[in-house]
Amino acid sequence: MESENLILSDQDYARLSMLANDELLRDELGRAVVVAADQVPEDVVRMHSRVIYLDKSNDLKREVELCFPDEADLKQGKISVFSPVGTALLGLKVGQEIDWPFPNGESRRLQVMNVMHAP
Repeated sequence: MESENLILSDQDYARLSMLANDELLRDELGRAVVVAADQVPEDVVRMHSRVIYLDKSNDLKREVELCFPDEADLKQGKISVFSPVGTALLGLKVGQEIDWPFPNGESRRLQVMNVMHAP
């Protein structure tokens, strides 16, 4: 995991703080820089962002939408913020990379390639 701070909107931070029962997500929230929703840069991954990321461990690009657990739907590419990839990508900006532990014991290096926001 990286020591660089991640950026979260005050709205996402408040909702995630109430839901965070995962140690890795709590750690991520603890290092977040919290700003007003309209102050989050356009190239930062936030809730309901569509994200294209590169998994450097296998050179695969994927596009996903980061969502809350009750909205997750893998068929539509919607992944929960509580999933390993979801927690890893939250608050990162385009070009930023992070080493992230996965449940199988391996660590993967993920890089944010593009961020698109829902209207």
